[in-house]
Amino acid sequence: MPVVRGKEIEVLYSASAIAQRNLELAKEIAARDYRDLLVVSILKGSFIFAADLIRAMHDAGISPEVEFMMVSSYGAGTVSGDVKVLRDIDNDVNGRDILLIDDILESGKTLKFTRDLMLSRGANSVSVAVLLDKHSRRQASVEADHVGFECPDYFVVGYGMDVAHAFRELPFVGVVKGDA
Repeated sequence: MPVVRGKEIEVLYSASAIAQRNLELAKEIAARDYRDLLVVSILKGSFIFAADLIRAMHDAGISPEVEFMMVSSYGAGTVSGDVKVLRDIDNDVNGRDILLIDDILESGKTLKFTRDLMLSRGANSVSVAVLLDKHSRRQASVEADHVGFECPDYFVVGYGMDVAHAFRELPFVGVVKGDA
């Protein structure tokens, strides 16, 4: 078990497993008939997954435009609250196919809000790609179109995801053992 910042981290999904799954997801996405595709990465947690997936999409023959949006449904703790747009995209989405990329689909509130926002702005379609899907915590009616892995009911870190701004840099997804 790796030790990072004095904490043991149990690896759930290794860097190699994630890399392989990203290639598979890129091929899935390439097989869809997206037109005038705009990829919107939901920051902060998705930044590593989005970068790797977008590069894999390029290798699969897709050249989308890329935007970044910061949406938050968390306050100071880990309990989901109201959804707020902290940083919006610059592009007009009217008539475009949108692919939202996020790190984890948990409560679903953030992704439902963002999907509905894009549709209200005139998007032709809005699809969702997530690295992790944690069905056990779903509160909103939203499903991902492209899922890297099913996530057990753990608080996960690494590959862009954090706890108290720590562990984002890990090349794998894991669970902190003991107090984080």
